[in-house]
Amino acid sequence: MNRQTSCLARESLYSGPSMTRSESTIFSRLVPRLVLVAASTSLLIGSLACGARSASDMSASEKKAIADSLKRLVVSTYDLSKPDPVKRLMSLYPDSGRVISASGGVITTTRPQLEQGIKAFWTYVGQNMRNPRWEWTSMTVDVLAPDAAVMTSTYRVPHLTPTGMNHVIGGAWTAVFQKRSGRWVIIQEHLSDVQSNPNLPMGQMNMTPQGGQGGH
Repeated sequence: MNRQTSCLARESLYSGPSMTRSESTIFSRLVPRLVLVAASTSLLIGSLACGARSASDMSASEKKAIADSLKRLVVSTYDLSKPDPVKRLMSLYPDSGRVISASGGVITTTRPQLEQGIKAFWTYVGQNMRNPRWEWTSMTVDVLAPDAAVMTSTYRVPHLTPTGMNHVIGGAWTAVFQKRSGRWVIIQEHLSDVQSNPNLPMGQMNMTPQGGQGGH
């Protein structure tokens, strides 16, 4: 319905010859209230729309502050010298709700499924590594909004096998962060191990740690 049709319909509904004096009085009192409610609603919607900020509304210093805080968070969490690694890694994810994680051709959608996968990795791989050192070889953060960012990184974990041989595992990781109740958490991620890609020999990947980003 266009604006002109709406006005005609309203006029025929409220201005007909059959309207009594009392009805006219009630209508004259009701209309200003309806207009006030409509205006208030429009202002509220406009205010909410204007309140949503994107990366284009943020200064370079704001983006850098968020990126640096996420890098510190991840590097600290993946410090393998600290105790209880499974609990620390799980601290990066929401306490409840959906969490999408893709790794090794498998997708999980819940926190319990993700935790089961991390526990299995640590049981069969992690705890068998001697003197492991998590090193970040690259780490790029794109800030999408004050409460959203995506991190793409590469890493390597040099260690000794149970038999004392030098060994390195590594890969690439992309994680989508969202700030919820003042806390940054990962809501979606994708992990790609170097060894799982037969077309990418280990030597073709940048495995040199970058200054200030190595986990140790």
